[in-house]
Amino acid sequence: MALRGKVAMITGSGGEHGFGRAIARRLATEGCDLVLTDVAATGIKVVATKSTGSWRGLDAVADEVKKAGRRAITALVDVRSTAEVDAAVRQALDTFGRIDILINNAAAPPGADRVPVVELDEDAWSTVLDVNLTGTFLCSRAVARTMLEHEVRGRIVNISSNCGKMGYPKLAAYCASKFGIIGFTESLAMELAPAGITVNAICPGAADTDRLDYLGRRPDGSFDPALRGQEIKMRGVSVPIGRLATAEDVAEVAAFLVSDGAGYITGQAINVAGGSIMH
Repeated sequence: MALRGKVAMITGSGGEHGFGRAIARRLATEGCDLVLTDVAATGIKVVATKSTGSWRGLDAVADEVKKAGRRAITALVDVRSTAEVDAAVRQALDTFGRIDILINNAAAPPGADRVPVVELDEDAWSTVLDVNLTGTFLCSRAVARTMLEHEVRGRIVNISSNCGKMGYPKLAAYCASKFGIIGFTESLAMELAPAGITVNAICPGAADTDRLDYLGRRPDGSFDPALRGQEIKMRGVSVPIGRLATAEDVAEVAAFLVSDGAGYITGQAINVAGGSIMH
């Protein structure tokens, strides 16, 4: 229970198989109380699967935290909204009195942005940049202000991507947002270092989460879990370690970065990609 009594705020934590849930569960085992947020109570599903409709989202994750012996509150937050972000931070402070850790995990789902640049609609571009990059800025600004005010030697972890280090076709908006997160991480780390606050980014490679459910979509639009599994296995072959990342892989790195043991690490963009990217 290395983080006993610490308070962590995690955005994008309502998905059933996402990074947010895995990080929440991992931090709870280390003693954290949690502030769980998402834009929708059950997260955003890329494709309707068998569990769609039965998954309880934020409430289910909060229950898991409480079963681990820790406290949890939930809030619906669109990270593009200053008012909603600030309201969630106030709710956290009213409940727990402080925020020690921020995990910026919220991200726009894959959709109309996954096309060549010459076909990319401006609204699709703006949605990805606003959620991924501006959302990270707004949440970091709000929480960093409270850390400075309460003299908390806090931790901020931003979820970037291997797409934040290398461009890929048909991912221009996503890559731009994730490259931006790394630049933002470095700037904020330098600004907050004198206060003892560290800021780092995690760069996962392709990961077996809800975001890849589209791999199981049949031509008729229905979902085939066997097809998804085949595609996941096939993609894993190209990774040196031989598989895609899991949400738990990312959660382990996040737990380290917010620990006392990582107090001298800041401004870094750490790959969790099984060797598929090494710079």
